[in-house]
Amino acid sequence: MDILLDNVDLQILDLMQSNARISNSDLAKELNMAPSAMLERVKKLEQKKVIKQYNTAIDPAAVQQKLLAFIFIKSKEGFNCCTDIAQELAKLPEVQEVHHIAGEDCFLVKVRTADSASLMAFMRNSLQRIPNILSTKTTIVLETVKEQQQLVISRKEKITEQHIHELRS
Repeated sequence: MDILLDNVDLQILDLMQSNARISNSDLAKELNMAPSAMLERVKKLEQKKVIKQYNTAIDPAAVQQKLLAFIFIKSKEGFNCCTDIAQELAKLPEVQEVHHIAGEDCFLVKVRTADSASLMAFMRNSLQRIPNILSTKTTIVLETVKEQQQLVISRKEKITEQHIHELRS
């Protein structure tokens, strides 16, 4: 099911991606709308699950999560990997992302730990307990050049008074 978004919705999403703490009144001012209309639009975006949640970007080093690794996981089932493995991986607190991928491996997992010793402990104590994992290949990140959660939102154009009038008609 495709969700239809108009330019106002896209501009709201773009502004909220840049600053999830932007107030409803500031959003309304930015798009020349009434605060009540803006609040209604944001609530609809939340109800449609377009806005899934509001997050805070935390510096991993500040919470002793300095090591970033990507782990390629191959299951015994091959390409027909069961979702049980993915669900078990997703339960692990060190795992930030689980992706079912095409190719030689079944999953790509993003993991953050304090250091290489804790990564090894994670692999020995957590990954080894998940049934049907055949093998893993781990890549440790030396330096992160860009890490971003923001999506590119296309079809952005400035809302004009004429647009607002057309939307209300």
